[in-house]
Amino acid sequence: MLIKSEILKAVKSRHVDLVFRKWKAPRVKKGTLLKTHLGQMEVIEIKRYTIGKITTEDAKRSGYKDRNQLIENLNKVKEGEVYRICIRFHSPDPRIKLRQQIKLSAEAADKLQRKLKRLDDLSSVGQWTSRTMKAIRDNPGLRAADLANKLNYEKDWLKPNIRKLKNLGLTISLEVGYELSPLGKAWLQKK
Repeated sequence: MLIKSEILKAVKSRHVDLVFRKWKAPRVKKGTLLKTHLGQMEVIEIKRYTIGKITTEDAKRSGYKDRNQLIENLNKVKEGEVYRICIRFHSPDPRIKLRQQIKLSAEAADKLQRKLKRLDDLSSVGQWTSRTMKAIRDNPGLRAADLANKLNYEKDWLKPNIRKLKNLGLTISLEVGYELSPLGKAWLQKK
């Protein structure tokens, strides 16, 4: 579930605690931890709702100036049901600490190697992890579409797979594009 940066900031500062979405089926459940660039957000409650039940208070708690603005935004999605999602800031992003590491124990390095091998082995494109990390290293800040073209991958395939590298602490998402984390740079130097 993507949440705009300004709303994430408001959740973190406790000015927002609701999010509304229109989905064909729920994409989160109670207890889900959403990893964001500002930390982990926890889904406290999710329930099906109707647009008619949305109040002005709901709109303000979700970062909108009024009910009409929220409803207008929800109506941009033509199909689906409305969900009212209570969220709160849970904790800092654990990937930040992970990606700052430059030295791994033998056990941690072996575990990371196994995870990367598994990503490569299960991929429809073969050995992509090191190749993608090298392209990011050589082209920091390059837009995902341009990086995909450079690597001859589909953008829609590449973006979620770069997220997998990010979850391992190897890459950092920038405002535009990506860069290798200190751990990612150290990892490639070993290769």
